[in-house]
Amino acid sequence: MSEFFDRPARATRPERVDDLIGNELMARIGQLDVVSRKIFSGKIQGERRSKRRGQSVEFADFRPYVHGDDLRFIDWNIFGRLDRLFLKIFLEEEDLSLLVAVDTSASMDWGDPNKLAYAQRLAMALGYVGLVNHNRVTMAAFGGEGGLRILKNLRGRRRTSEMGRWLLDLQPGGANSFEESMKSLAVSRQGRGVMLVISDFLFKEGYEKGLRYVAGRGYDLWCLQTLAPQEIDPAAHGLAGDWRLTDAEDRDEAEVTASAGLIDQYRANLGAWCAGLRDFAVRRSIMHLVVDTSTDVDVLLLEYLRRRGLLR
Repeated sequence: MSEFFDRPARATRPERVDDLIGNELMARIGQLDVVSRKIFSGKIQGERRSKRRGQSVEFADFRPYVHGDDLRFIDWNIFGRLDRLFLKIFLEEEDLSLLVAVDTSASMDWGDPNKLAYAQRLAMALGYVGLVNHNRVTMAAFGGEGGLRILKNLRGRRRTSEMGRWLLDLQPGGANSFEESMKSLAVSRQGRGVMLVISDFLFKEGYEKGLRYVAGRGYDLWCLQTLAPQEIDPAAHGLAGDWRLTDAEDRDEAEVTASAGLIDQYRANLGAWCAGLRDFAVRRSIMHLVVDTSTDVDVLLLEYLRRRGLLR
């Protein structure tokens, strides 16, 4: 009987910032920007043009003066021509917050390509897009050693190396739950903006309570469900015959015979789980995307995520 433990092959983990994001990828995604489906009001004036009108450099419209308006914004040229007071109003540029939350639970340290390594690279690429556009970027890691970890409020290209070193330091395995992690992130939220959760979402306790904490709380929420090719199609990757399966997180074991019928049932169960997450997301205006770790990160960003509207 064969034994199927934490990973089907030795994981290739990134060791340097260049392993997370190379110069070629930075050049390809450097012109992208993160897009929110909603226009949010940030805490500070930033580089995000908003429909909210206020003080900025881009003129929007005029409106009649009313008592109490700021006299500095009266257009005196119009007053000289019409003998009436009009106020100049502008498009205000606002701050966009980007929060990338990476699942570092033991189940993510599996697959070929390894799910956690892929999540690190994807988080790095998304964070880099935020940094070069002067968005306020926060990284979070949950489910791994040390509990919930947060790197807050990065801004600007110069923080790229700091963000990369933080991602490289992430280690899989831990006891904190998805629900508690999402609750903590919801409480510590700073500003509003886009939140991306990169995870396989294979939580025994379920994902519903955790996502409820962050859905509709000022975040434009995305669930990037990261699965390895061996999970998506085990028959195509050598899972046949008798196996002893070991849960990567709680070490539960089960002996199975990977027959064609059992694999068909597995596919049906996985499909139902993913469909359940998708339906849960749709009902709450959450964007959901299943990501195969064999997909190149640049293809995911430049094609799939642009097509879905996260990037432009």
